[in-house]
This record gives sequence, C-alpha cells and structure tokens, in this order.
Amino acid sequence: MKKLSLILIVLSFGILFFFSSETYAALFPHKYRATYPDEWWKPIDRKEAKWWEILPQDAKPGEVILSKRTPLGILSNLAPTPFEMDGKRYASIEGFWQMMKYPDPADPADPRHRADLSWPHSREEVSSLSGFEAKRAGEETQKNYEKLDLQWISYQGQRMFHKDKDKGGHYQLILKATRQKIAQNKEARELLIATGDLVLRPDHHQDKDAPPAYRYYDILMKIRK
Repeated sequence: MKKLSLILIVLSFGILFFFSSETYAALFPHKYRATYPDEWWKPIDRKEAKWWEILPQDAKPGEVILSKRTPLGILSNLAPTPFEMDGKRYASIEGFWQMMKYPDPADPADPRHRADLSWPHSREEVSSLSGFEAKRAGEETQKNYEKLDLQWISYQGQRMFHKDKDKGGHYQLILKATRQKIAQNKEARELLIATGDLVLRPDHHQDKDAPPAYRYYDILMKIRK
C-alpha cells in the first residue's frame, strides 16, 4: 500500500511537471503557437544565415526571434520606420542612434568640429538613413573617435556615454525614440501588440552584459506592457 501511494505521488508530480514546463510547448509547438502566425518561426536553411544571425527556429518555447526574415523585422532598430521627435524627423531608430556620433550643431565646443577631421556624412544625412546603411554610417566614425579619444555621443548639445550599464540618459533617450517609433507606425504597433506575452529575442548575437540601451527587445517589451 505504501509503495502504491509513493508511485501515485511520483506520477502526480511528473504530470504536474509535464504540463507546467517547457516540455509541453516543445512537444506541441502548434498548440502552443495557435494564436500566432507560423511564419514567425518558419525554419530557414542555416546555409543562408549570416555570421551574426539568430534564425527564427532558434526561439525557445514561449519566445520569438525578431528576425528580419519575418514581418517582425519591422521591430528592429534598422527597420525603415520614420518618426518625429523634438521637431525633427528620423528614418529609423538606427539612423537616430548613429546620427549622434556626428558633430553636434547644438554644441559649439564639440571637439568633433575640428577642422582637421573629415566626416563621411552630416547629422541630417544620417538621420535619413535606415538599415545597414545607417549602421555603416556610424561605423565610419570610428577612426575620428580614436583620434579624439572620445567615449561619448550627443543629442541636442547634451553629451552622454552610450555604453552605460545603467538606465541613464542614453537609455532614456532610446526608450523615448522607440516609443515614438511604435506610436507613429501603425504596422509596427499592431505587430508588437500581436506578440502578446511572448518573450522577444534579438536576431543577432549580443553580449550577455550588453548595456540596457542596446537591448531593444527588452525596451519593446517594456513599451508593450
């Protein structure tokens, strides 16, 4: 009798574990994803993947990858999602972000104004960029930053360290810009809402200790909430 009771207890715990764990979602993915489009997880041939890429099928149960290969790519910072903020227009969050690496007209004392420095773009030009073109515009400032030994960027004359581990000025600025992007782009807004309670994950490999401002997926979940 004692053995039978023990077996029943073990079985009960096993059943509870099965239905309350990731095992259920892993074994029955279609049921788990019944309210979401299958294309969000559509497998991509790994031979087609870029070196930096996390593919849609790499999502764990309860997660979705914000892959540029699916409609969810519109939630990426690189996506062309125009928005206005503080009286200026930006083509994307990435364009807004990389623009801040260029000489700031609102700061006459900005050392980036030095006459011996050559910049591939102006702030206005970078503001109008999106996608990897915007990202490259930021990367092209690296040599000048090394010459100046700078560790900050700026917005409207305010200088800020953009790799802060806390949620300081730069984080708050990116949060504000992302809110504007979502508010002003119906498709992005509707897709973000449609993700429900799924955990959003990036489509590229990122350091575990990446600054909060870099964790755009966490920012999006905060806005969704």
